[in-house]
Amino acid sequence: MKIVVLDGYCANPGDFSWNELASFGELTVYDRTSHEEVIARAYDADILLTNKVILKGDTLLQLPRLKYIGILATGYNIINPEETTRRGIVVSNVPAYSTDSVAQMAFATSSTSPTE
Repeated sequence: MKIVVLDGYCANPGDFSWNELASFGELTVYDRTSHEEVIARAYDADILLTNKVILKGDTLLQLPRLKYIGILATGYNIINPEETTRRGIVVSNVPAYSTDSVAQMAFATSSTSPTE
């Protein structure tokens, strides 16, 4: 199984190892991937992990082996859910990413008042 991380720097700017993930298959991690590089880098991937790289329209049509997309963020706006469903590509994201931190920041900033 081939696993490709298209923009690993977003999730891991160098503070942890990808070795555990590599135990599941042949792993290639790219720090960043431009739109023009997506097809070449992901063409024979079974699994794609991405944070910001967009996987819609013609891009998905050109990835014949793709079975799973893991979005390393909270949304689904970087994929085409109709196409992934039609092709049977499983998609997941990180639904509770930083939920507590966001709430803490909202309370912290709302309880402070500007100095006059």
